[in-house]
Amino acid sequence: MSTDETTTAVKAGDRIERKETPQTGKEYNIWYNKWAGGDREDNYSNKVKSQTRCNIKKDSGLTRANTTGIRYCCLFFARGCCPYGWECDYLHTLPDPDNALPDSSKDCFARDKFSDYRDDMGGVGSFNRQNRTLYVGRIKETGPGPETEDIVTRHFKEWGEIERIRVLQYRSVAFVTYVSEFGAQFAKEAMACQSLDNDEILNVRWATEDPNPVQKVAEKRRLEEIGQEAIKARMDPRIVDAMRAVLAEDPESGDTGDPEPKRRRIELPLPQEATSKPPPQPLGLLSADTIEGLKYFAEIRKRNGVSAVINRKAMPPKPLTSGLGVADYGSDEED
Repeated sequence: MSTDETTTAVKAGDRIERKETPQTGKEYNIWYNKWAGGDREDNYSNKVKSQTRCNIKKDSGLTRANTTGIRYCCLFFARGCCPYGWECDYLHTLPDPDNALPDSSKDCFARDKFSDYRDDMGGVGSFNRQNRTLYVGRIKETGPGPETEDIVTRHFKEWGEIERIRVLQYRSVAFVTYVSEFGAQFAKEAMACQSLDNDEILNVRWATEDPNPVQKVAEKRRLEEIGQEAIKARMDPRIVDAMRAVLAEDPESGDTGDPEPKRRRIELPLPQEATSKPPPQPLGLLSADTIEGLKYFAEIRKRNGVSAVINRKAMPPKPLTSGLGVADYGSDEED
């Protein structure tokens, strides 16, 4: 596959020599698959530059995933070293930000996310937060801030649409925020251990949450809009139009387009006694609201000419016979 000027092309069947980084720690962490306990800065300095780099314009093409329906991208294609070519089972294109993946707990390379980020903010990431920002460290600055920003933009815009870039001048750090999370996931793997224009070795990780309150409010609003659009897309458009019509005609919603509402509430005036007297206290099992309601309905029935009490004719009790009624019982046997 084609690469930039500082890397060599990789063809199907070629073997890439993998160089291990020198040991800088004292203990080997099997979870992170690296040595731990050493100097963090020395570990970054000893990283080896990637031998391959992806070129979207030249390396993109059809694979078996285009016929099988798999939506995940090839991790080795992003790194520029997939040896399978068109026989690969994953896509050799950029992830489509408009098409949602089947499983939100996986990244665009079908790798499982975790509940929290790693200590070094590397790895796949977390499914508890939608992270679209990358931390890019160890940049060699040769000019002012705007010039460095142009260099970072030129190298990172290849992997997706960029929303904003912030460069910390004299600190060799830049923060790249993509419009889609898929673009950030792809760029993190594509630019890992790569260089810009000065033959440096970049340190690309996930960025922590932005402490800026303005950005927090903007991110919250963006997520709410995405949720509303997702709900609206799954609803019947006729129901949406009906709800909009009801809200437009509801006087309580603040819309004064229709002076007369569609529905009118029928209200009966309460008697003066009920309005002048203080609310009754609850007695027994009936609350004050229940008693007030009973009085209200009794007043309505009086106005309609219906008697509040219905007299029922009581059935006369059955007269009791004197004696114990032994004669009512008989026996077939005679004494």
